[in-house]
Amino acid sequence: MNNLNLKDVSQYVEENIGTFHQKRISSLDTLRLSKVLKRKNPYLFKAKYVLTAEQIIKGLVDAHISSNEETIFGDWLEGLAIFINEKVYNGWKSGIVGIDLEFDNDNRRYIVNIKSGPNWGNSSQISKMISDFKTAQKTLRTSNSGLNIIAINGCCYGRDNQPDKGDYFKYCGQKFWEFISGNTNLYTEIIEPLSHKAKEKNEEFMESYSQMINKFTREFGNNFCDKNGAINWVELVKFNSSSIKP
Repeated sequence: MNNLNLKDVSQYVEENIGTFHQKRISSLDTLRLSKVLKRKNPYLFKAKYVLTAEQIIKGLVDAHISSNEETIFGDWLEGLAIFINEKVYNGWKSGIVGIDLEFDNDNRRYIVNIKSGPNWGNSSQISKMISDFKTAQKTLRTSNSGLNIIAINGCCYGRDNQPDKGDYFKYCGQKFWEFISGNTNLYTEIIEPLSHKAKEKNEEFMESYSQMINKFTREFGNNFCDKNGAINWVELVKFNSSSIKP
């Protein structure tokens, strides 16, 4: 086990946080109004007495951003966790399906599936993870039958006060970051580096966001508003739900 140098963590963040921000912007650049309109419930907007195109557009785009950012940042945090573990325990990104990180400590091989937060999946997704753990254990034991393998579901934030799940352990928040680094306080110490150039990067994002709102609002108005500017709900519902392709 090696001691973690927080300067290495800060340097990694500075060199890689731009990837997260760029992916945020790219996700907007590839967004299409027709696709997001078909994914949302038009009756809900009507029931909420939405009157303007911009209200609908902001609702659609903000929902997309919220869901997408969680995934993008979760992937980014996975990379940070692997980097930190490599520095401390010489861990590595696993090549086994369903396993993100492998490392050895105290004569044990840890196989880790990393998620953003604790409430990441339904029962079938959790069953799939358990199946992946069991397959990985069998794969690793083909070359070393005596290998003591421990399966871990690591979550970058949150808490779970019952970590022993039988087939695996679930470590969240502070416990997860301590588990991969040996540093009890790492979960708070990584906060400051994450803000590197956050203001400048967010200003770039907001410029793209504002342009997208304006673009989609104009497109929505042309297709789903009458000449007086009122929303044509019948046409909107037909576009979203008609059995005949528009």
